[in-house]
Amino acid sequence: MLLTMQAQAHSPAFIQHHVANPAQVRAELQAGLLATAASTSPKYLYDALGSRLFEAITELPEYYPTRVEASIFAQHLNAMAAAIGTGHTLIDLGAGNCEKAARMFNALQPKHYVAVDISVDFLQQSLSTLQRQNPDLPMIGLGMDFSTHLELPSDISNRLGSGSRVFFYAGSSIGNFTPTDALPFLRQIHTACKAGSELDGGLLIGVDLVKESQVLQAAYDDALGVTAAFNRNMLLHINKLLGSDFNIADWQHRALFNTELSRIEMHLDALQDVTVRWDGGERHFAKGTSIHTENSYKYTVESFTQLLTDAGFQLVQPWQDAHQQFAVFWAKA
Repeated sequence: MLLTMQAQAHSPAFIQHHVANPAQVRAELQAGLLATAASTSPKYLYDALGSRLFEAITELPEYYPTRVEASIFAQHLNAMAAAIGTGHTLIDLGAGNCEKAARMFNALQPKHYVAVDISVDFLQQSLSTLQRQNPDLPMIGLGMDFSTHLELPSDISNRLGSGSRVFFYAGSSIGNFTPTDALPFLRQIHTACKAGSELDGGLLIGVDLVKESQVLQAAYDDALGVTAAFNRNMLLHINKLLGSDFNIADWQHRALFNTELSRIEMHLDALQDVTVRWDGGERHFAKGTSIHTENSYKYTVESFTQLLTDAGFQLVQPWQDAHQQFAVFWAKA
């Protein structure tokens, strides 16, 4: 574990906990590309450029989740603060530019703010800016891949000390997990809420809801082509990680809503027969063959409430927008 900056007055601390093992990364990518139905983990969408492209996606008119989620916070933040309380350690999973959590600082008055993201470079820039705007709030930036295992490093826990912990997981990122995988992940969050104190911790989480398929598909396949660039940029990222020779001109972005599984799927379709090579392997893709790059599962309020309850949370309270497109849940640990 590498401590890249010591915490000082008015300065955030940055701890790089996630250090990718290049051999493991290559093995994971190769296994996915060589599978009968080729696929990649959505975490590979988020290199530094991918993170910035996603930030641009959230500004698009078709991409309602960010806008609608923000409206729920604007309308119900006081009620949320009354339910959650103040003085917690606020742990922001997938923090990105940190703006969503920052909007809650005045209402929640956190004791500490911990921003967690796999894209460390992007996190350093955003958190440094936020620290200048909030000089009296102790901040920590943690580079960590929490998609498979969530446990705060011991040095982070020692810095935080005792006290209740509120986890914040916005943007319906939980939708990237299958429901089967979401349950153990939520159980890990429930356990982590209890690590600092037996009292008052919990999870504040944004969840996209089931709606008309045309609305969903437009959100993931915008007219300007930013989502397509975001998806295709992953091939450039894979080239760096695997040493492969993907040519983005050979691939086309496609999004669809799988009604049976209640999920948006993103794919990259081969525009022609193409063979992709890397050191020690290759894969021939016939024209029309796809690489499955991301899922985003959609829930009802009832189904997600049940998922939180199954994970051990209690006193689940949802807030929705007027059109019932999105929900924010407070789940007390």
